Amino acid sequence: MFEIRIHGRGGQGVVTGAEILSMAAFRDGKYAQAFPSFGSERMGAPVMAFCRIDDKEIRLREPVMQPDALIIQDPTLLHQVELFAGLKPTGYVLINSTQSLEHLGIGEFLSALPEGHVWTVPATDIAMKHVGRPLPNAALIGGFAAMTGQLTLASVQAAIREKFSGSISELNMAAAAEAYAYIESHLKVKAA
Repeated sequence: MFEIRIHGRGGQGVVTGAEILSMAAFRDGKYAQAFPSFGSERMGAPVMAFCRIDDKEIRLREPVMQPDALIIQDPTLLHQVELFAGLKPTGYVLINSTQSLEHLGIGEFLSALPEGHVWTVPATDIAMKHVGRPLPNAALIGGFAAMTGQLTLASVQAAIREKFSGSISELNMAAAAEAYAYIESHLKVKAA
């Protein structure tokens, strides 16, 4: 089973991101579940959502305590919340930021993870370019798919098309594709 924990703030699409992850996994022929965890339910408050992906039926219903992957939608949470608690030693971390891990103050902390398992992606910038709003979730899901190989870009885009309608789905699909290409290009550079 592959378990994902998404951290962000209310209004950033954290819960929707988890739903899109699970819908994409279903499209790839896997079992999945997504559910939120709220503290105070207000705009800007820290929010978590969880997703599980597996090749067999998932019976667990509790929060993800030992994630295989973390998606961090808001880098201002990096030093405020126990974001990395329980992260597996082979885990993945994807952070919405234009800054390097060193500049964010977490490079040394995350250096123990395998190479290629920690990335920053300018998801808010990508969302602003395509969607016109600072909603990084679709871009981060695209980046997650490229980084982990757990989902295909086609399944992510199909899930976005299913979740949103009209031009909003097309714009979010473009954001997901750009973030996917961004991570994929960086992975190729590392491999070379």
